[in-house]
Order: sequence, then C-alpha cells, then structure tokens
Amino acid sequence: MNKFRIESSYKPTGDQPEAIKSLVRGLEKGNKHQVLLGVTGSGKTFTMANVIEKVQKPTLVIAHNKTLAYQLASEFKEFFPDNAVEYFVSYYDYYQPEAYVPQTDTYIEKDSSINDEIDKLRHSATMSLFERRDVIIVASVSCIYGLGDPIDYENLVVSLRPGMIKDRDQIMRKLIDIQYMRNDINFERGTFRVRGDVLEIFPASSSENTLRVEFFGDEIDRITEVNHLTGEVIGYRNHVSIFPASHFATTSEKVEKAIVRIEEELEERLKELRDKDKLVEAQRLEQRTRYDLEMLMEMGFCSGIENYSRHLSDRPAGSKPYTLIDYFPDDFLIIVDESHVTVPQIRGMYAGDRSRKTTLVDYGFRLPSALDNRPLRFDEFEKMVNQIIYTSATPGPYELERTEQIVEQIIRPTGLLDPVIEVRPTEHQIDDLLSEIRKVSARGERTLVTTLTKRMAEDLTDYFKEVGIKVTYLHSDVDTIERMEIIRDLRLGKYDVLVGINLLREGLDLPEVSLVAILDADKEGFLRSETSMIQTIGRAARHLEGKVIMYADRITGSMRRAIHETERRREIQAEYNEKHGITPKSIIKDVRKIIEATLVAEDQIEYDEDLSAEELDAIVLGMESAMLQAAESLEFERAAELRDKIIQMKKRYGGKN
Repeated sequence: MNKFRIESSYKPTGDQPEAIKSLVRGLEKGNKHQVLLGVTGSGKTFTMANVIEKVQKPTLVIAHNKTLAYQLASEFKEFFPDNAVEYFVSYYDYYQPEAYVPQTDTYIEKDSSINDEIDKLRHSATMSLFERRDVIIVASVSCIYGLGDPIDYENLVVSLRPGMIKDRDQIMRKLIDIQYMRNDINFERGTFRVRGDVLEIFPASSSENTLRVEFFGDEIDRITEVNHLTGEVIGYRNHVSIFPASHFATTSEKVEKAIVRIEEELEERLKELRDKDKLVEAQRLEQRTRYDLEMLMEMGFCSGIENYSRHLSDRPAGSKPYTLIDYFPDDFLIIVDESHVTVPQIRGMYAGDRSRKTTLVDYGFRLPSALDNRPLRFDEFEKMVNQIIYTSATPGPYELERTEQIVEQIIRPTGLLDPVIEVRPTEHQIDDLLSEIRKVSARGERTLVTTLTKRMAEDLTDYFKEVGIKVTYLHSDVDTIERMEIIRDLRLGKYDVLVGINLLREGLDLPEVSLVAILDADKEGFLRSETSMIQTIGRAARHLEGKVIMYADRITGSMRRAIHETERRREIQAEYNEKHGITPKSIIKDVRKIIEATLVAEDQIEYDEDLSAEELDAIVLGMESAMLQAAESLEFERAAELRDKIIQMKKRYGGKN
C-alpha cells in the first residue's frame, strides 16, 4: 500500500515544527475540530502537508473558489509527487441554473459550458478513492453538491483482464449501461469504437490514453494502453477497471424502478395541481416529465437527470444527497482553507439552491423530488465530519467556538514583520493622507485606501486625480477583466494608489504596497470588524516598509483588538528574527502578464471605432478560442477575463452584427 511521502528540499522552520506536532497530537487524541491560526506567508500549506504525511489519512481540502483550489492542488502535487493529489471543482466554465421569475413570467433555461478536462479530473478523483488510500482531493464547495450513489459507481465498474472469457458484445452492452457511447468516427472521452476483433475504449478519467482490448474468439487476448493522438503504445495492462462515464450512472434495474416511482410522483403532483386549479402548471409539468421519462426508458439517461437523483438512488423524500464526501473512507481528514470565508460559504449554499428550486416546483417546471437534488445542509455537513482542521489568519466565530485546540503559526521564513499601525484624527485626514501618498510614491511604492462607500471611493479618486496623483478605484461594479487590469497596472506603476471599499477579495496579493490607509476606521460594522481589519492590515505585510494608518476619532473594540493582535505578531516575529539572525526581506513576485490575444483585442476595441462586422466576428472568435484554451489549462482568471471582454464587445458593438 502506498504511503504519503513528502518530496521537498524544505524542512519545517520557525513555528512550523511545533504546529505540526500539536496538530498531529490532536488528531491522534481524537480531536474533531482544530484551528491552525497562520498568518500569510508562514507556510500553512507545507505544515498541512507534513500533518498529512504523519497521520496517513485520505484528505479532503476545501477552498472557497476554483483558482485557490487549483493553486493548493499544485502545491500539494509538488510535495507529494508519488501520491494521488486530485482536483475536484464544478466542471462548468459557465453556468446559468434553471430558474423561473414569476413576476415577469420569465423561464430561464439551464445554460452551461462544461469543461471536459475538469470532468475528467472529477472522475479521476472519485476513482482514486476506490483504488488507494494515499489520496488528497482539493475541492471547492462543489464537494457538498449531489453526486450519484458511490455504491452504484463502484459496483458498475467494468473489470477486464487478459485471458478472461468475455463476449465482446456483452462488454459493449456493459459499457452502454455505464453511459459510454459507441462512436466509430468521433472517438473522444466517454466513448468506445469497434474494429473487427478490437474494442477501443476512451475512459472518462483520461484525456490522452485509450485502452485497446483485443479478442481471440470470446477470450480477451491482450489489453494495450495507447496514446489516442499518436497511436504510440504506452504499455500492456494485466488488468483495467473502467469506471462509469457519469457519476449519476446506475443499474438498468434501478432505472426501471425509478421510472415507476417518477410516474407515481407525477400522477400525485398532477392531481394536487389540478385540485388547486393550476391547470397551466399541471400541463407544463406533465409535458416536461413525460419527455424525460421517454428518454430514460429509451436511453437510460435524460437532460437534467440529476433532478431525479433521489429516485435513481432509491432515497426517501427529504434525505440528504450523496456527495463527494460519501466516496471517502470513514477515517478521512478535512482541511478547510481560509475558513473564515469557506465555512460561511458552505453554510449558505443550501438556502439559495432551495429558494430557486421551490419556485420551479411551484410553477410546474419540476417535480417536488427535484428539491432533493441539492447541496448538503450545514447540519448534514457537520454530521459527516470525521476530523477537521480549519486554517486561517482570522478564524471565524464558528471555528473558535468548536475547536478543541488553536495552533498558532505566525513566524514568516522571510522574517517580514506585520506592519506598523498608526491611528490619526479624521480632521484634515485627506491632506494628511495626500502627504503620505507622495512620500510612498517617491520611493516607487504603492498605496491602498479603503473607504466605506462607493461614492466616497469615486469622489476621493477624482480629487486625487486633480492634484496629480496616479490613482484609480475598485468596487463591485468593476468587471472581472477591468479588476485584473487595474491590479496589474497598479503593480506595473501605471497607478500609485488604489481606492476601494473592500480590498480583501482574492487577487489583491500586492508586494509593492507599503501603505494601507483605512478611512472611517471607527465606524463599527462588517467592513470595520476585527476580522476585516486584520485582513486589511495584512495587505501591507509583504513589504519591508509596511505601514497602516487608521483615520478615526476614537478607538473602537474592533480597532483595539486588531491593533493588539498585529503588535503581538510583530513582537513574536521580531524576537524570532533576533534569535536566529534573520534580516527581513520584502517579497518579490513577478507581475502576471495578460495573454497576447487579450492585448490585441483590447487595443482594437479601445482605439478602432470603424471595425467591420467581419473584423468583429474574427476578433470575438479568436477571443472565444483563447477563453476555452485558458479554461482547459485551468487558468480560470484568464478565462473569466476573456469571457467578460467578449460580453463587453457584444454589448458595445452589437448593432453592427
């Protein structure tokens, strides 16, 4: 059996060794909840890798978005090159859920673009859990959404070995049962093709290699793994397991039983609607459901099959759905990254999904059983937790209330200290801030200014522009692509100052920032809470000259706690630096470039107002191709930028085409 083993030239330093020892001791004692309170730059991921290596448990790492999940998966893959590090996120590049707006009688059909590569990775993740124990799956909160029954998924595996007596047509029927499709021309993932006595299968979990099964009569003579593009033989296999092409695959017997139950529910619901004189809703529901039933009877599958998952897995009404967590063994470990954001996100998923689907059910677009195709409720998630570690620089109240141990990790290997904090009066605050900005800009460094309102951000930006400051603002109305451009331009020096309301969003990792100014710091609320304050202060923690100025006429409880915590961390780091002879150094990070296709398109949009319809088509097609390529490469920020730019172009030039 494979064991977790770290391959790295790094060794735990600072307070990492003690953090690792404490967390492992807590897991061995049976602690269910633990918190790793680690500041930015202290190496939390490396600490968690060491914990996994020592406890040897299959591990689920939950992050609050796809990009962060991918970064974590890449890091864990570097630490564990010989173990199974998998990536499990929503496979939609674009997703518009099915919805109905009663006020305007508007039905919004489900619209989505599935990323084939991510779908492959999802299958690879679930397969790994059935084949080995040395598995780390890094997932977004999509891991709490419904999947098919793990028992069906495992039982439907087609197992093949050389020498096995198997009729070729029987294997083909089994492949169709697990939702593979025969396609002798367009051979792609999730299909198979036949050439005489040779059966070729393109597994759902593979993007490059296919399986060639050669028969001699009814006996499997040889199984070869082949590169589907070049035809190169990768190797000969003594055994292969072919998992279903869909997580919602099930046996034909279960499908037949499900059809009967769906028909029964349909009749019951139609009677209920007609008794309430909802004839339009009844007709709509009958028409849509009958069509789905025909597809299930003929094909064993239908569009939106997940809405019938309760019937397909034979679960009672209201029961929790199967999710990725059900695929893990009982003794698994959960790590929640940036728990102050991720935990509330997990908690909020159920309510939003329920509200949208209740409307669909009420107006006859779906059967009531569709409500059971849902994410886990938070209490259901809690019951499924075996042992969990929350990691954050600012753990939320939920984690702090339940934890049996808080382990601190606040030493940075770079020696960087948390920034100095000054509290200054609000009188003449703008003039004072202007003076500080000019000092910082003269040194070639950058400034972040946080305000409480959008209006204040815009007005302050206008004022700074009038007095010659290179400034721009950032708030929720700014599109994704513009936000990324602004951040890039700030780092490159096009702007010296960035003004915003909430500058905590992902992507604001700015080593050039040495000054953070917090206006109205004494106005208690979400944006001026202790957690928000500490996170905002941390924006200046990547620069040697980092400083934070809070403009306030009084010191609130949140300010006092944030200042105290920052000073405590400074003292610990300073003491460590002195003891070990460490000279602090600013973090240096390359400025990420935007891909060439984006730059070309931007130049044409910005400066050429006389483009023909054909030229616009060519630009959009090129950008769409670049968007799909970026998504396939799992570069989601780039894909999102391009998507937003395409939408912007279509809005701006729509009249020409």
